[in-house]
Amino acid sequence: MNAGVARRPGRRWHRVSARTAAGMILGCAGIAMLGWLGWEYWGTTWVAHRTQVAVMSSIEAGWKRGEDAAVIAEGPGGRPVAARAIVRIPRFGSDFAVPVLEGTSDAVLAAGLGHYAGSAPPGGLGNYALAGHRITHGEPLRDMPDLRPGDRIVVETRRSVFTYVLDTGGDALVVPFTAGWVLDPAPRNPDGGVEPPDGPAGRRLITLTTCSELFHTDDRYVAFGHLESTGPRP
Repeated sequence: MNAGVARRPGRRWHRVSARTAAGMILGCAGIAMLGWLGWEYWGTTWVAHRTQVAVMSSIEAGWKRGEDAAVIAEGPGGRPVAARAIVRIPRFGSDFAVPVLEGTSDAVLAAGLGHYAGSAPPGGLGNYALAGHRITHGEPLRDMPDLRPGDRIVVETRRSVFTYVLDTGGDALVVPFTAGWVLDPAPRNPDGGVEPPDGPAGRRLITLTTCSELFHTDDRYVAFGHLESTGPRP
């Protein structure tokens, strides 16, 4: 009798301990997942905003010294990349300003907008093509669907201010991420849909690209514009 009574609490304690341990494991996993989501969607943006401010300060300091570009490390211990422009989009607010770095690597896009390699320089003949995150890492193009034809994209370099006018809305064209034609010097839609204008307005273009979905990246929003005016930078 005594032996039997002595064993029962032990078995109950074993069962309770197993359930408790399983619950603790699931709870910890849930907390870890929430922490990861919080970091991914808010933490990376907080860090990216600080990085963007630092990069813009470096660009402007370089301009004052007569340098066309600031050299920025592509992440800790990464290769150096040039940052030579600042983009302002009035539709996104009077305080919207984002640096443009060369390339479209993950580290570049975490520090600002990326300038596609091989595309035209600001104000140049061809297609000045830019990429940016729509969510996380500063999300500079989060409000891309709000852009409308006629909105202005202002690009500042050390010497000049280039003002582009959008010909298409921010959500007028969705393409797969493999649609490289949007980066061509004179993009032509193989499906006959949305594309930049013909004629002189189509010779100096700007193209903005970002993810069309918030939680995966198979497709891209693409907006086209043309250069309206060029002036000296104050």
